[in-house]
Amino acid sequence: MSSWKHSLVVALATAALFLPGSPVSNAAADGPIVIRYASLAPPSSAFGKVLKAWGRTFKKETEGRAELRFYTGGSQGDERDFIRKIRAGQIDAAGITTTGMGMVVRPILVLTAPGLITEMEQLRHVRTELRGRFEEMFRDAGFELLTWGDGGKNRLFSANPFARPSDLKSGRPWAWKDDPVFAGYLGVIGANPVRVGANEVYGGLQTRMIDTVPSSCIMAVAIQWYTKLNYMAKQNFNILIGGSIVKKELFDQLTPGDQKILLDTAERGARASDKIVLRDDARAYATLVDRGLTEVDLTPYQAEWDAIAQKAREQLAGRVYSKSLLNQVTKLATEK
Repeated sequence: MSSWKHSLVVALATAALFLPGSPVSNAAADGPIVIRYASLAPPSSAFGKVLKAWGRTFKKETEGRAELRFYTGGSQGDERDFIRKIRAGQIDAAGITTTGMGMVVRPILVLTAPGLITEMEQLRHVRTELRGRFEEMFRDAGFELLTWGDGGKNRLFSANPFARPSDLKSGRPWAWKDDPVFAGYLGVIGANPVRVGANEVYGGLQTRMIDTVPSSCIMAVAIQWYTKLNYMAKQNFNILIGGSIVKKELFDQLTPGDQKILLDTAERGARASDKIVLRDDARAYATLVDRGLTEVDLTPYQAEWDAIAQKAREQLAGRVYSKSLLNQVTKLATEK
């Protein structure tokens, strides 16, 4: 199977297709510090291979004083389970996406506010400028943000024709039950979201309980949603975000030198993964066109889509993120 069908942990993480796993044990107290890291990436996927390389490098550069132990393929559940298990001390770290990050630091969802950040250069610029602020938010929540990761462009897919926001009113769009951003976006449109877990989406598409979904192209291909869909927006309305986090209590057990090694090696691995995602998201888009999905150019009604997005962003301010943070991110996003 080609690499892009495996490469995106975000696709599988957002989908939450796996059952919760059992707790995992840590190393003996007098041995190396073991960081138990959960991921939904299949071990044979491109991201799974990046994790393995990260683990080898980290162990080598710490000279065996600390090591990463990976639990991949959803063996520890979905992102909600990851956060719960880290807080309970059953695992120590995880690779998470928009959903998991929002569970830890809700204001981080400002990065996914509809229509605000739609290009990778914008996202990288905003995160670079606000990295210290976001890192402090994670520390206050009991976590250390090791690195950022990206998951591709998030766009609308539907079984039915659409061109303007009002076309969604008569549909049955899906919004993940833990995603306040897209649900708020649909609320402004006047559409009624179907709030179910991502593991129920494929069945919902089969029965037509659901006919419209937000998705990256990689996710649409990887979990076969595209087989029940006919139309795909040419323009995206945000970018899926993600990253690696570790419980601060365990991070603080590392020496300052080993903390730096963990951060440096995590960053190297994430940048390698980003290149794969950027490449494979574009490939997946082309593949979907080849497989018969109709591209929908939203340009003729772009003003309507922009107005809906702006209203949704403003309504989410005060509930999901602060107005001042939204203003700051908006200013930075327009610089790129």
